[in-house]
Amino acid sequence: MTTFTKLADGAQPVISVYPTHKLSKIDDNIYGGFTEHMGRCIYGGLYDPENANKDMIDENGFRKDVIEAMQELNVPVVRYPGGNFVATYHWLDGVGPREQRPRRPELAWLGVETNEFGTDEFMKWCEVVGTEPYFALNFGTGTLDEALGWLEYCNSTQDTYYANLRRRHGREKPYNVKYWALGNECWGPWQVEQMTKEDYAKKAYQWAKALKLLDPSVILILCGETGHSSWDHYVLKECIKFDQHTLGGDTTANLIDMHSIHIYTACDDDPVKNAVAPRSAERAIEICASLIDLARIENNVPPTVPRQTICFDEWNVWDPKRAPGDKGAEERYTLSDALAVAIWLNVFVRQSKYVGMANIAQSVNVISPLMTHKDGLMKQTTWWPLLLFCKYMRGWTVATHVSCGSYEGVTEPKWMKAAVDTPWLDVSATIGEDGWVSMAVVNVHQTQDFEIELEGVQSSEGGVSRYVVTGESWDVVNTEGSEKVGIEESKWDGKSKCSFGKMSVTMLRWKK
Repeated sequence: MTTFTKLADGAQPVISVYPTHKLSKIDDNIYGGFTEHMGRCIYGGLYDPENANKDMIDENGFRKDVIEAMQELNVPVVRYPGGNFVATYHWLDGVGPREQRPRRPELAWLGVETNEFGTDEFMKWCEVVGTEPYFALNFGTGTLDEALGWLEYCNSTQDTYYANLRRRHGREKPYNVKYWALGNECWGPWQVEQMTKEDYAKKAYQWAKALKLLDPSVILILCGETGHSSWDHYVLKECIKFDQHTLGGDTTANLIDMHSIHIYTACDDDPVKNAVAPRSAERAIEICASLIDLARIENNVPPTVPRQTICFDEWNVWDPKRAPGDKGAEERYTLSDALAVAIWLNVFVRQSKYVGMANIAQSVNVISPLMTHKDGLMKQTTWWPLLLFCKYMRGWTVATHVSCGSYEGVTEPKWMKAAVDTPWLDVSATIGEDGWVSMAVVNVHQTQDFEIELEGVQSSEGGVSRYVVTGESWDVVNTEGSEKVGIEESKWDGKSKCSFGKMSVTMLRWKK
């Protein structure tokens, strides 16, 4: 957690970090990914067997460069197959011999789904990458029987129909898929079979009971909205209950384990407003965590039952008008967007007490830090802060305090103005099990560098490692063959004031 004292502009900013004051453990799953059957995410992203450059493709038809990028990020979990796509997805269409798989109209993004890539292909991709799968269930046109069949196919060791179907498809051992979402954005008017909160809560609770009877080891994730809506309030109250019958009398188990929320940010008209917009997600997490507590209190859930966490399984910078979903949603990200992504990640680190998973939407090509072309990858501006956080910001959140001026302009959303601090310097800090301290500082000011007094930094031999992501202007973008934004590495002595340039992400690392 980072606390903040507002100073008048022109006063000397100070950042204080306390590495011995561990606050909460960071779940590695906050660095999760998301792959949906949308645009070029799967076909041309994960899976590209028709690529004329055969050196780019492995024996499974997977893009080797995408696999290497996911491994570089050490992505712990990847959500699949949607997203809005899942509301008309029938998993049986995507298993078995490819030549027998049906082509279907795809209603979420108005395309055609070939089903060439399905459950077994995704599970193979996860094994190659070294990541865990997280499946979303079809709450639109799907049935409970269908969902139970998918769970049985993936996880069962019994001599039963769908487990044996998996074996006939060449996989003897179960996949042991742990994470399952109870639908996706069922509240949205764009959904096939949009639901009321009352209908959703009843359905989700009944499905959860059946799924846990089949496999009590799975983690079930409730479909929330933004974390600060009447939908979230209602479905949490109706679904976070103490259900001993379903759980076999176990007083230490949950029927619902996590609550999903989604937020995207984007502001074309002002780069600073765009960069600070993810601070709204911080307040959303705090509100949602309180709603979870309220549901537990009102429903008399005993303290022996683990507290439900938040699964922020869609987040990113995305303007659907700028990059329409039905046209592939291929955003071109600016330096301002990179700062926003860094603040998004600072939020998850600061709120690690409440966040059990977060999934950037999406992992490749579609509103993504990675863009494929025939001969390789282009790494967008947003890739570089993501890489720094994935590599270094793990372990424990540590107490940090920032004293500086703040952005006083219009915010997006507008309610942020009265509810959230927007300091010029957005900061989080962590300490790893190896004793290394990492601190991320985002200077969102468009014109001003800051010389900062840092308290609590211990300069080890060789100084403090310094990584900076910045560019010549807020609207600079990376393109194929011209990646103008990357990571600049240097050393700082750890004793003098430290400079944080305008419109930059800076990470400092030292050994405690």
